[in-house]
Amino acid sequence: MDEKYRRAVDAAAIFSETDLSGRITHVNDQFCAVSGYSREELLGQNHRLLNSGLHSTDFFAAMWRTIALGKVWKGEICNRAKDGSLYWVDSTMVPVLDDATGRVDRYLSIRFDISEKHQLLHSLQWRVGHDVLTGLPNRAFLSDLLDQALEFSRHENIPLAVCMLDLDGFKAVNDGYGHASGDQLLVEVAKRLRTIVRGEDVVARLAGDEFVLVLRYVRDLPELRAALNRVLGAISAPYSLHGKGVNVFASIGVTLFPLDNEDAETLLRHADQAMYVAKQRGRNRFHVFDVSRDQEVKATHQTVERVRQALAAGELRVHFQPKVNMRRGEVVGFEALLRWEHPQHGMMPAREFLPLVEETDLIIDIGEWVMDQVLSQLHHWQQAGQGWPVSINIAARHFQRADFVGRLKHVLARHAQVAPQMLDLEIVESVAIENIRHVSACLQACQALGVQFSLGGFGTGYSSLSNLKRLQTQTIKIDKSFVRDIINDRDDLALTMAVIGLARAFGRQVIAEGLESIEHGELLLSLGCEVAQGCFIARPMPPAEVPGWVAGFVAPVQWQALDQAG
Repeated sequence: MDEKYRRAVDAAAIFSETDLSGRITHVNDQFCAVSGYSREELLGQNHRLLNSGLHSTDFFAAMWRTIALGKVWKGEICNRAKDGSLYWVDSTMVPVLDDATGRVDRYLSIRFDISEKHQLLHSLQWRVGHDVLTGLPNRAFLSDLLDQALEFSRHENIPLAVCMLDLDGFKAVNDGYGHASGDQLLVEVAKRLRTIVRGEDVVARLAGDEFVLVLRYVRDLPELRAALNRVLGAISAPYSLHGKGVNVFASIGVTLFPLDNEDAETLLRHADQAMYVAKQRGRNRFHVFDVSRDQEVKATHQTVERVRQALAAGELRVHFQPKVNMRRGEVVGFEALLRWEHPQHGMMPAREFLPLVEETDLIIDIGEWVMDQVLSQLHHWQQAGQGWPVSINIAARHFQRADFVGRLKHVLARHAQVAPQMLDLEIVESVAIENIRHVSACLQACQALGVQFSLGGFGTGYSSLSNLKRLQTQTIKIDKSFVRDIINDRDDLALTMAVIGLARAFGRQVIAEGLESIEHGELLLSLGCEVAQGCFIARPMPPAEVPGWVAGFVAPVQWQALDQAG
């Protein structure tokens, strides 16, 4: 090569010359700098010295056939530097012909370092198939991995399990500690999952707090149960956030292939359905998809959609059950209770359809619809010169939303003519203590708006005295499961007495649910509980019946006689 051309090439590219046997006869400074070898180490050596092992022998054979025929070869090659690192070059191999014979005399190689481009490309490809936060395969890559696992299982006749995992209590962490802490928790969960599964298994993150496990070589159900219990145990171990111990749990749905002989997408859907059942049954557990009960699970999802349609079609109703002061014989308020006026089945109580939607965002739409209905009804009664405070049950998913207070403000603003004090929001004890910090802050924010709060289902959860002190609700409701048997069950009587004593100690009102007889009322009055509700007093009624019922209500004389006797 002419010297002036060589200088130009040396300045711009990685350059080398080889003889016909492939021995290096010349390299420039850039070649030495990129490869890490000195000129003395390279001269006389074959380019195989730089072989990365990433290319097949056929790749190089095709290259040598091309240049041996006097043709130019172009391509990208991965080389290995002296220190073991890999680098990519865009290479052009040029055969040089002898002027006298016209035959190939030697080969020139002009290369450009494209390692950065390859790294960027690799990074982009990785990002396409992986979740950036946790480093786990994402939904797109999972589809390929699951297809491969299924193909292997079919060919080798080896079962596998597809598991859908959703964190219980994660939303409370996000709301209480911030999204950055939530992300930190997800990273830790991903680490624990990777640690506990085997190398041939797959762990992927779909979105939010949803993960997928593909467990291969699952021989039988006992082995599967043992594996899933290990996963539940790993997830439930405390996490440290800002120096505080935080607990979350997991609900897992799982389906077994080939017992569930479906494609990848259907298996994921079945695992998701099973996970939904696990949540319905109490969380921190797993549920195995039962192919024979698939129709039942589908019916659950169909019911949720049907309730969604019922809300849109105006089929939902709000009925009102009175709360009365038994000693004074006065109506002191009402509880709003949801009903579904089904076109075929008639008036259905909430217990027949609402549990199915409480783990979906539909419950939020329903909750806000109930608020609107109650506030509108309060305004209607107010215009008629009547008015009683009304309590509304707030589902856990609704109350734990980060924007609950803001959305409540909007609802109240739409009904500015109604005093917020007329609205009493009821949350159950188990929800209240799930994230005491968030709940306490939310309570205070809502109460600043003037809204009242009740703590329902008291006695069924695990509240400590300190938690009760932090939950500044105006009212405590004794759960009906205890009130129902206080006459015959000494334990229920003792618990009811304890709740009444706690309410007095903390300056809270106390209401007994599920009053079933005059005798129940007499016993409650003797214990110091004056306010009660239940079917003995009145069943939930449509709003149009409320004024007439209130006008005609007379407390049993036995309750008044008890007052006079006292």
